[in-house]
Amino acid sequence: AHCHVGMWEEGIGIEGADGNESTSPVTPHLRAIDGINPVDLGFRDALKGGVTAVMTGPGSANVIGGLSLIMWTGGSRIVDELVIKNPAGLKMALGENPKRVYMEQKKMPTTRMGSAALIREAFYQAKEYMEKKKKKKGKVGFNLKNEALALVLQRKIKARAHAHRADDIATFVRIRDEFGFDLVIEHGTEAHLIADYLAKKKVPVVVGPSLSARVKVELKEITFDTPRILREHGVEIAIMTDAPVIPVNYLRLMVGLSIKHGLPWDEGLKAVTISAARICGVDKVTGSLEKGKYADIAIWDGDPFDIHSNAIMTLVKGEVLYRA
Repeated sequence: AHCHVGMWEEGIGIEGADGNESTSPVTPHLRAIDGINPVDLGFRDALKGGVTAVMTGPGSANVIGGLSLIMWTGGSRIVDELVIKNPAGLKMALGENPKRVYMEQKKMPTTRMGSAALIREAFYQAKEYMEKKKKKKGKVGFNLKNEALALVLQRKIKARAHAHRADDIATFVRIRDEFGFDLVIEHGTEAHLIADYLAKKKVPVVVGPSLSARVKVELKEITFDTPRILREHGVEIAIMTDAPVIPVNYLRLMVGLSIKHGLPWDEGLKAVTISAARICGVDKVTGSLEKGKYADIAIWDGDPFDIHSNAIMTLVKGEVLYRA
């Protein structure tokens, strides 16, 4: 439900780093489909790890980073032929990452206030653009940035918001309430601290990667308890690797460690199948074994969340793309 496979390619360094356009903090018009390499080794790893589909897209350098997509992990060398939904979400970010990137450039944002202000300003401009366009019936000059933001304001896609700290999560909820769009929190390191609030506000969280050192201040509360606590409060969750931060084929281990910390097994399964698909808005076509859905299936030689188990076969749209 969240990664950067194909955007930060495995094993080739800076040449394969296409996830952050760190020249402007507001870039909603960027499209992940133009930066994904479908032959990235990460997709091969995904199939070996039983991962049939991913949501992949821009990183968190910018407060508004661009349009993500959902795609299958194999079956073609042309990314357009792998698309399940495009665009599928608009990447946004608060916290340390955009502050650090633009502080180094001596430009806004350098504070959390500045980050939130830029997001609000962009949405107000897009809202005004939409109103003028409606009144003047096409006589307004085309604006690619505002068109991308309009997809969120019209609730055609969800805002996918990078936030670790509880206060950053709450800021995104505040902005969502101001503009009336659909919101998904990504990472949610401190989401368990405000689980009751997120449940009341009906905000889903894609949690992780929890297998990480506390390398940033905003990761100090990191714990595998987060998925369990969120589900206990009724918050819908998915679990991520944030690949290539954690290799995508280790997604099952992220779930296994969450189960070790009290998340029920069936909730762990849902977090990487139907709940993930529902959060991403593709549950009508994938995420569970039902008539009318694509046959996206991983077959295991044991409990998929047991470290000793292996995927022995992975099918995408009914085609066997990996066999052990």
